Amino acid sequence: MTPFGEKLRAHRERKGLSQAELAKAVGVSAAYLSALEHGYRGRPGFDLVQRIIGTLGIIWDEAEELVALARLSHPKVTIDTAGLHPKATEAANLLAKEIRFLPEKDLDALLRLLEKARKSGPDSR
Repeated sequence: MTPFGEKLRAHRERKGLSQAELAKAVGVSAAYLSALEHGYRGRPGFDLVQRIIGTLGIIWDEAEELVALARLSHPKVTIDTAGLHPKATEAANLLAKEIRFLPEKDLDALLRLLEKARKSGPDSR
């Protein structure tokens, strides 16, 4: 499951809608919506995210969060380390190989480290 899929499911269930009901309301198949929730489809397009937000009545911070999660929820990631330090390539390859074995607490620590780097990096990306 992706972060977007997890949040989408929570919003959908809070509204009391089935996947089929939400899918019909936003103009996609129930199979596609299921695949989005489970992380088997790539990140959704902006228009679809906006239709979901409107249909579920999501507002303000929660809407912004869902848009941001959609951007960060591509289940198949490519990392280009060309021109970076060799340790960047090593780290990217090791992460790709071992991420499935990391416990949630270690993933949380890794996310905190990356968020700290993002906030303190050049132009705060």
